[in-house]
Amino acid sequence: MKPLLLLFVLLGGSAFAQNATRNVLVVTLDGLRWQEVFRGADEAYIDLAGGGVPENQIKATRETWLAPTVEERRRKLMPFLWGEIAARGQIFGNRDRGSPMQVANSEWFSYPGYNELLCGFADPLVTSNLPIPNRNVTVLEWLNGRPGFAGRVAGCTTWQIFPAIVNVGRSRLPLWVSGSAHAALAPKSPVFAEIARWMEDIPTKANDEHYDGFGFRAALEMIAVVRPRVLYVALGEPDTNAHARRYGAYLDSIRRCDRFVRELWERLQALEQYRGSTTLLITVDHGRGRTPQDWKDHNKKTPGSNETWLAVLGPDTAPRGERTDTPPVISAQVAATVAALLGENFPATDARIAAPVVDVLSRR
Repeated sequence: MKPLLLLFVLLGGSAFAQNATRNVLVVTLDGLRWQEVFRGADEAYIDLAGGGVPENQIKATRETWLAPTVEERRRKLMPFLWGEIAARGQIFGNRDRGSPMQVANSEWFSYPGYNELLCGFADPLVTSNLPIPNRNVTVLEWLNGRPGFAGRVAGCTTWQIFPAIVNVGRSRLPLWVSGSAHAALAPKSPVFAEIARWMEDIPTKANDEHYDGFGFRAALEMIAVVRPRVLYVALGEPDTNAHARRYGAYLDSIRRCDRFVRELWERLQALEQYRGSTTLLITVDHGRGRTPQDWKDHNKKTPGSNETWLAVLGPDTAPRGERTDTPPVISAQVAATVAALLGENFPATDARIAAPVVDVLSRR
């Protein structure tokens, strides 16, 4: 056991009680492959027959996203991740450089993935995306019951299964989802209702999910009126476009998500409550197939669907950039990492909960 992890266990998490982090922003980007994150756009997928880039757009798509080196391509695609987080934080999951990360669950799709990363363990009974209220307690719900956090934990999502995943009926967390604000949010700001009205006038991109731009705007308003200490933002367009085999739209959505994260981070840094005391974590619920034939899919029969990644930026995380040759990380560690950054010991509540990623809990 690493010395820092042993200290965390022995002291019940108090080793991190003096962290500078007072607030955490967690962002998930549904189904965004590590390949695009670390390698940038793939020329083979742009040129692939039936790959989702119309023939009359292939030339423009190549000019927009391709570059001579991996480093140039990925920075074109995610300039905030590679310009800011890579310089001042840490990024895990590049298998090309010996930094593996994967899910622990055996299903390799969304609800099991979100349960794992928010609850801290894989539940073998979570085997579908049906909106069944989660029997497990997420780190969001648990933190909301801790001193100093009550009423200060919130979420903004676009997928309509999230109220079940965080079990709003039990947790009572204020959760904005696809235009249906939790009852606790309605009196706080008319903007939530205004966003919902706009959504009624614009066709959805999927039968159970709307565009990420609405969730992003709701998140900005959540920061303005709720001032949460813990804010969870779930974006989903990369997954939707990949399922539709639209590689060009998939790339566009990745770039847009990167911009949304940057704007959320800049908004937080402009406010005294958050400036210099907020940690950002970005991760995904699952990976995708590795080939031009199966990249649009993800499930336990599609190799690569278990591969994930993690980026962390904040005052308690050493600026070690893109990690290389690291021990394997699992998505289940995200929940305890969120808690530990806030000086809380989530694994002490349940033996199934994975330990935090200790490398991001020290400035050294």
